[in-house]
Amino acid sequence: MNTRTKERRAWLVRRCNEETIITVIRNTVTAVGCTAVLLTAAAACGTVENLTAGQKVDHAASRLGEQKSLAFQLDLDADADAIDAIAGEDGSDESLPPTFAKFVSELRVDVSVKSRKTLADSGQKDLIGTSVKITGTGGVLLEYRIIGDFMYYRSDMKAIGEAMGIPMPSADDLPPSQKELKKVLEGDWVKVDTKELERVGKAAGGDSKGAAGDGEIDAKTQKKVLDAVRGVIGHKVTFRTKGGADGVEHVVASGNVRDLLTGVFDKLRPLQGDLPAGAELPSAKDLKDAPNKKASVDFTLKNGDLRQIKVDLAVLADSPTKAKLPLVLKFSEAGDVSAPAGATEIPVDKISEGSPLGGAFMGGGF
Repeated sequence: MNTRTKERRAWLVRRCNEETIITVIRNTVTAVGCTAVLLTAAAACGTVENLTAGQKVDHAASRLGEQKSLAFQLDLDADADAIDAIAGEDGSDESLPPTFAKFVSELRVDVSVKSRKTLADSGQKDLIGTSVKITGTGGVLLEYRIIGDFMYYRSDMKAIGEAMGIPMPSADDLPPSQKELKKVLEGDWVKVDTKELERVGKAAGGDSKGAAGDGEIDAKTQKKVLDAVRGVIGHKVTFRTKGGADGVEHVVASGNVRDLLTGVFDKLRPLQGDLPAGAELPSAKDLKDAPNKKASVDFTLKNGDLRQIKVDLAVLADSPTKAKLPLVLKFSEAGDVSAPAGATEIPVDKISEGSPLGGAFMGGGF
């Protein structure tokens, strides 16, 4: 095992805590979502075959936007052994802690959103309710909901600690000044007034959009972004269709990861000033470390509706591996998204970046 691999694995083990899990999941969801958007943007580019296959995905994605409620589920369709094999890369005896590999293999993210308008035309103010739930071994690990003027949150810190072999703080560890956070560490529902949190954020000179701030890109900028990447995707990605039965069809989009990312971000850099604060683009130097490999994204359609997106992350491993690590995103209609009963309200002045709720509320849930 080379020095770089050892250092990376040591870093992974050290950083296996709740904050890291949230960050990884957030980035993964963002990456899959961006992949789908960028690939469908190529529907009007390329060869005749690309036009046909790409348009099918484009139309299916548009139909998702025509709905007023949507749910998606994200998980790894791989067992602990496959995850451990890919983490090992070079076939050495060193591996991730068994509890961590199992923990990752059973992680699942469920997101539901309901709006008064169609999702394609919705802004933050139009949303009736949003729910994000992270499930692992033994049940729900983290969950938050945004309903009306309140954000609701719960987490099972003990289960997270046991699954990963890392001690987590308990309610008894809290100082008297943070007794209001006891409910958080006991796994109960708590809530915070997002308007009050926004007011406090403004008073402190923070983001004027507050904790639940949009971070939205306006329609004009969205068009600029899609126009900028359309040509890149059209030249860097190929589409092909695979038939199925009972109305099921697969559209496979393939391209070189480094070439695609480099081309896209080169086009986006002139638009940096129009993007939300904090949306920093990777530098050309950063992109040199992107995998110089071909990857494919499989879109599953049924009767014209987009049902699933799948990509095998194992192809991006540093060394060749026979193991597979499919990341799967499934779409369906949202179920109940409502405020949980009995949630304890937490005063805004008790929430800080370093508290158990800091990452959840100060960062808008994720």
